Amino acid sequence: QVQLVESGGGLVQAGGSLRLSCAASGRTFSSYAMGWFRQAPGKEREFVEGINWKASSTVYADSVKGRFIISRDNAKNTVYLQMNSLKSEDTAVYYCAARFGTVVVQATLWGYWGQGTQVTVSS
Repeated sequence: QVQLVESGGGLVQAGGSLRLSCAASGRTFSSYAMGWFRQAPGKEREFVEGINWKASSTVYADSVKGRFIISRDNAKNTVYLQMNSLKSEDTAVYYCAARFGTVVVQATLWGYWGQGTQVTVSS
């Protein structure tokens, strides 16, 4: 079992930066792939970026390429999402997710989810 708690969301102006954190409980955190998803009002939840268990591989959506960076610290049971050059279209609730296995983009294949943190980018 893995429990996830996100933090770091807030209001930021376009062009600014935020860093989201996701703290995980459970002794097997380092065995899980971790991912970030987001969901804007009226839209489906979409994949943002993911990282494998040993942080040797990342997968990202084209919409965040060159702007968002995912990282993890297995000693701290924490995964991060550094978001730079934020745009108004990045406004959404951001969710942390975990799964045993590789990073995949389909939200339905992730077994564990946090409660979400709101990110609002003003233009």
